[in-house]
Amino acid sequence: MEPKEKGYKRVNGIRMYYEIYGSGKPLVLIHGGGSSILFDFKEIIARLENQFQLIGIDLQNHGMTEHRDIPETFEQDAHDVAALLKELHIEKASFWGFSNGGNTVMQIAHIYPEITEKLIVASSFYKRNGMIDGFFESMAEATLESMPEPLKINFLNLNPDFSLLENLFDKDSKRMQTFEDWDEKVLTSIKVPVLFISGDKDVMKPEHVVEMWRLVPESQLMILPATHGSYMMADFDGKTDDNLINLTVNEVTKFLDH
Repeated sequence: MEPKEKGYKRVNGIRMYYEIYGSGKPLVLIHGGGSSILFDFKEIIARLENQFQLIGIDLQNHGMTEHRDIPETFEQDAHDVAALLKELHIEKASFWGFSNGGNTVMQIAHIYPEITEKLIVASSFYKRNGMIDGFFESMAEATLESMPEPLKINFLNLNPDFSLLENLFDKDSKRMQTFEDWDEKVLTSIKVPVLFISGDKDVMKPEHVVEMWRLVPESQLMILPATHGSYMMADFDGKTDDNLINLTVNEVTKFLDH
């Protein structure tokens, strides 16, 4: 798996890192909190690079992208992604966002409808009460030690500087701790087809994903027997369920080609 193109673009005051695989209709891949392009999307890229042009982006503070001294917001991430696509001369694309990346792609469809073709919103949420009980309590007490080990290793492989990992953890956990419920308008304003995906043992309640699906007129829903993201990537024990990932990819391909 080799990117056709990779590099940096100057966007909104920071250098943003991106990778492009395959060719065809553009599909932009937005990773989750604490993560990076390949950590979340390696399995997806391997299965889809012969069908789509896949554009992976590292968000501010994450992966190989620089940080800035402002709090992280999903809106800022949406602005950064839209500006980067402009630099790459991509006028319109579909977006696949995982976890916090799902929040980012919903904001992109809300703020930048003109660049949005279709959305895949995987394991995401829009209200605090949508998360499993105890989620925000444990977030309030989170320390760098509690960050999942595979995410730490992944980040330090890309950036050996430990202070950058601390920066990422601080900004990421603050964003979750201070998260305020979105107005339903963010979802009801989305006029493009959306595929919501979640696991039945995910960190957001299945009922919450159903609620989001009901708010978006042109949407589909897929709740799989899975934990957070195990339907599209290896779980934190490093186990990969190929059949489950293939099922997800088949449905996503149908959705995007329809």
